[in-house]
Amino acid sequence: MSRVEEFERLRPLLFSIAYRILGSVTEAEDAVQETWLRYDLSATRPASTKAFLSATVTRISIDVLRSARVRREEYAGPWFPEPLLTDPYEDPEHSAELADSLSMASLLLLERLSPLERAVFVLREVFAFGFPEIASAVGRSEAACRQLAVRARRHMDAGRPRFEAGREEREELAERFFDALKEGNVEGLRALLAADASIVADSGGKAPRFAQGFFGADQVCRMLAGVVRPFLGIGGRMEPRQVNGRPGAVFRDRDGKVVNTWTLEVLDGRIQTIRAVNNPDKLGHMGPVADAWALLREARLARPDPRGPNPTHVFTTHKLETEADQENRT
Repeated sequence: MSRVEEFERLRPLLFSIAYRILGSVTEAEDAVQETWLRYDLSATRPASTKAFLSATVTRISIDVLRSARVRREEYAGPWFPEPLLTDPYEDPEHSAELADSLSMASLLLLERLSPLERAVFVLREVFAFGFPEIASAVGRSEAACRQLAVRARRHMDAGRPRFEAGREEREELAERFFDALKEGNVEGLRALLAADASIVADSGGKAPRFAQGFFGADQVCRMLAGVVRPFLGIGGRMEPRQVNGRPGAVFRDRDGKVVNTWTLEVLDGRIQTIRAVNNPDKLGHMGPVADAWALLREARLARPDPRGPNPTHVFTTHKLETEADQENRT
């Protein structure tokens, strides 16, 4: 088997490792490409190509994450991982770990760990690497890696909800939610939301963002009814999809360009959190990106639907930052 063939066989695994360490599709792809360059330039063939490439992509990702953390501390507003629609790596023996580690909630918990803790946790808990392999990958002793794994697992377990919904329950609830959203059924939406439900957006200062988010079932319902209906009224499309292994949606304009993505977090039989990724820099890997500001202006001018809440109320409330607001803040 040629080097190219060996590398391409392992590419899905390498991307999946890098994405979970970095939380970024573009940075993960760059890390995988850099891994190939180092492999291609190496003078000798390693005894284990998988071990060599996994260690290389892990070390590259740790270095990238260390520099990225500084940028994320200065990020405008909430920072969310780049949305991923499909994980290229599959392993039936660890499918549950792979799916759980891909969710927005898990990736945000991983953000609390140090780069070394994050890498060790990903390699051990998600991909079931042995400690000798992990030690080689991160440049620490096996004993140190075991300590890092214990500390990381403790932090992750402390941050996870105790009663997370199963897949079937999540999907059934999401289907009802998106049906109610399309119909503008405010009461139907309210029945599906937790009392303390919230919707928060990551715009990075480059797209419309609700300044502080919306909190509480009533506020979230008004926001959903007031924004989605006029968006659909100007030709926008809402495509229910699995986003990061959880129910969500991709929103597109009339030309099919990506506006944003949503992911739904379900707890105790209700939708607890809706996370929207609006930052165009985080959507480009999914295709051409729409001009969200232009869509917002068009929706503002759209005639309100007399059958439901006045959508212009949501667009004119102080909760929605203007372009000037975000430019001044950044």
